[in-house]
Amino acid sequence: MKLTIPTMLTLARIVLIPVLVVVFYLPFQWTNFAAAFIFAFASITDWLDGWIARRYDLYSAFGAFLDPVADKLMVAVALLLIVQKHPTVWMTLWAAVIVGREIAVSALREWMAELGQRAAVKVATIGKIKTIVQMVALVCLLYQESFMGLPIFRIGEWLLAGAALLTLWSGLAYLRAAWPIMREDAKGPSG
Repeated sequence: MKLTIPTMLTLARIVLIPVLVVVFYLPFQWTNFAAAFIFAFASITDWLDGWIARRYDLYSAFGAFLDPVADKLMVAVALLLIVQKHPTVWMTLWAAVIVGREIAVSALREWMAELGQRAAVKVATIGKIKTIVQMVALVCLLYQESFMGLPIFRIGEWLLAGAALLTLWSGLAYLRAAWPIMREDAKGPSG
């Protein structure tokens, strides 16, 4: 297997996960900035690896598998860190919605792929918007402090709530796209 630049960027994102955890728990004043920076950098590499793969036709089956895994791991770990530090009902609920949807959509994609219908559940525009809102929310929540009078943490809370609602909306869009195929499969070969 040849490692392409997009795949190396994806692997770097996975390597950054334990770095994010260690930095988050360091007993220094600058760790919130560093954790937010690490997550923001990882988010940018997510966009960059996709852009490079499309621009220079550097697709690989391994990269296509690994990219969403790296994204989901990074988001899930960031959510765990945030909920552990701010264990409120709403923060936990939004995190559960986001992680639950990711598990459900991953399972749906896998099932659709087994049926030869993976294209029916491709990423939609609403999913891309959800990802952007979610990444900005997590950067704000990891940063935690006010910046130039802006309540960054509070902004992050509202953005995370918005991301959770967009998560539900995009999850329903995936389910709606897959529903006709699911109904046909449920009928079985005899109809």
